[in-house]
Amino acid sequence: MHDKPHALPDDATRAAAPAGCPAAEAAPELFTWEFASDPYPAYAWLREHAPVHRTALPSGVEAWLVTRYTEARQALADARLSKNPVHHSEAAHGKGKVGIPGERSANLMTHLLNIDPPDHTRLRRLVSKAFTPRRVAAFAPRVQELTDRLIDDMIAKQGGAECGAADLIHEFAFPLPIYAICDLLGVPREDQDDFRDWAGMMIRHGGGPRGGVARSVKKMRGYLAELIHRKRESLGETAEADEDLISGLIRASDHGEHLTENEAAAMAFILLFAGFETTVNLIGNGIYALLRHPAQRELLQKSIAAGDTELLTTGIEELLRYDGPVELATWRFATKELTLGGQTIAEGDPVLVVLAAADRDPARFAEPDVLDLTRRDNQHLGYGHGIHYCLGAPLARLEGQTALATLLTRLPDIRLAAEPDDLRWRGGLIMRGLRSLPVEFTPERP
Repeated sequence: MHDKPHALPDDATRAAAPAGCPAAEAAPELFTWEFASDPYPAYAWLREHAPVHRTALPSGVEAWLVTRYTEARQALADARLSKNPVHHSEAAHGKGKVGIPGERSANLMTHLLNIDPPDHTRLRRLVSKAFTPRRVAAFAPRVQELTDRLIDDMIAKQGGAECGAADLIHEFAFPLPIYAICDLLGVPREDQDDFRDWAGMMIRHGGGPRGGVARSVKKMRGYLAELIHRKRESLGETAEADEDLISGLIRASDHGEHLTENEAAAMAFILLFAGFETTVNLIGNGIYALLRHPAQRELLQKSIAAGDTELLTTGIEELLRYDGPVELATWRFATKELTLGGQTIAEGDPVLVVLAAADRDPARFAEPDVLDLTRRDNQHLGYGHGIHYCLGAPLARLEGQTALATLLTRLPDIRLAAEPDDLRWRGGLIMRGLRSLPVEFTPERP
């Protein structure tokens, strides 16, 4: 086992103790390697002692963390908490930046994660046409095709060996949503590996000093501008080409108002940016949880083998609650002074809702630290709540269900090939996912 540094190298710091904390009740350290590996004990402490807790974030920004379910749900739907970074004063609230590195300089700020009504209402209505139940259902065969192809590739790499080995993140969970979202957007197949490289840089480097995200954002922006121009020039030449989302964004209008090119590029960018890593983590975290809970995994395999999809449906929701892909909801900023969980939030203060903590709140979920795929009362916040509820949630659920069902069917004896303590988690602020997931399996035979 490699020695682990005390703090995450690019994006970690020690949390300040909550104001008024008893001396004997020392506040937990946040954003260390130990915290990234298992943040739930620290979140349990915060829920009990400081459910709305002001702390210095890794970037230097001071923000409020909301950890209890009741306050989290309230904050996610509170119109006084704006998504627009214009309401955040960097001078008054720390020197660090908020949002996605590079999006401002690349002119990609006008997307659903950064705007409020009425602009949010207009853009969401236009983009939501791509995520109707009919459109998602029509995309299911392509998701299945991609899933099978990736498993075929993993098996083929074994060269006939009796025991197969793979990194399930990089060989399966990562490429599946990248190729799927590229297909949905209308990125030509010959360009999709470029997107895979840019997305990989985001996951590897994050927003630290190496600037991997910012560089990838700049490259994506240049490509999207060129792609939008090409599609606008050829719009209407073939009906099939016009079915993709970027073509739809170009054509889309709301009461006669068309999307600008910047709006179209920003929307395509955020759908790609937000649409791939959430699903990488849903698949990766979900498989990892099942491999560590053999009784639940066996229950699900039997259900899938019997052709019963009900447990797969409730199971995905439970995996989203138990160890979901999004640890903290994206930034919100108080537009006026307000009270939340007994704390006074000043105008301009950043607020981060800790979805991972809220979804383990014992005041809302019975035995919250237990993985129960049969759980029925499961109004988790894994994809948010309110007007900013994740637009791509239906597609992510489809990808997650398809990935788990196919993997557990085709590689039924799949198992961990590393000790849990040796696995490394990416040290980001918003997302929670494994860097790698080594597994072993018996390859299918022709």
